Amino acid sequence: MKFCCTLGFVHPDHLVRLAVAAEAAGFETVTIADHVVHPVAIRSRYPYSTDGERGWDHTTPWPDPFVATMAMAAHTTRLRFSQGVFILPMRDPFTVAKAVGTCARLSGYRVRLGIGLGWMADEFELLGHPFEERAPRSDEMITVLRKLWTGELVEHHGRFYDFGPLSMVPGVEQPIPIIVGGVSKPALRRVAALGDGWAPAGLTIDQVADATRQIRADMAGRGRGSDPLEVFAACPDATDLAGYRRMDAAGISHVVLKPWARYGKVDRTGVASPAEMEDGIRRFGEEVIAAFPPADAPAHA
Repeated sequence: MKFCCTLGFVHPDHLVRLAVAAEAAGFETVTIADHVVHPVAIRSRYPYSTDGERGWDHTTPWPDPFVATMAMAAHTTRLRFSQGVFILPMRDPFTVAKAVGTCARLSGYRVRLGIGLGWMADEFELLGHPFEERAPRSDEMITVLRKLWTGELVEHHGRFYDFGPLSMVPGVEQPIPIIVGGVSKPALRRVAALGDGWAPAGLTIDQVADATRQIRADMAGRGRGSDPLEVFAACPDATDLAGYRRMDAAGISHVVLKPWARYGKVDRTGVASPAEMEDGIRRFGEEVIAAFPPADAPAHA
């Protein structure tokens, strides 16, 4: 079992401090959330709340995930980085490939790309990318990203992107895992067809386990049965050691959480003071992570 500390909504001034604390506490990964802008008023309905309202407002900090990653990577040596999630289809694949590939090389290949399709049509419009066809465009973007990361002369002739021979140099020398977010049937198919991992939101342990079995069966049918699959989950029915052990037994590779929330008061975005967050990370490492053997330890350890 591995643990992932989510740093969404945390002010960028505190990210390096908390990343250093997370590495010391035994966390394997930290994640950064992603939005570019937040209008004061939006038309889009937030799909993860009962009233359709965002749990934050236009004053909430959203640092660039890859700039933030490089700052944290420069002050750590083992910690890995991902996004929860990076809204892929409101960008173009060329600038994404350049940013992620550069992060991967300079961090010693400690970077994953955690993607989602997005929900805020207003933001897509501001950035000049169509909202309606974001799902098929994302699928094609993943193919383009992996071509560009080779560093070789590549070309692509698809529905959304069409280009002749070109290269993006330097390429990457190790694979960059792509973690796919979402819980819909199309999202699960996307994981099976194109992903190296899955990041569901709001599902119980049993629901994640059932869906993971579906994904693995689909992967086998696509000739990917031997490929690894990481599963990053924050399950509402797992809040203690027993729950985390159930997640481990269910095949969930990473517990995703804000560790300081166990120990004190947080604001509406789940953030506390820098000192409280740092202390919560340390305590979680001592009380929870230490109860699990290292990922590379023998099974009987």
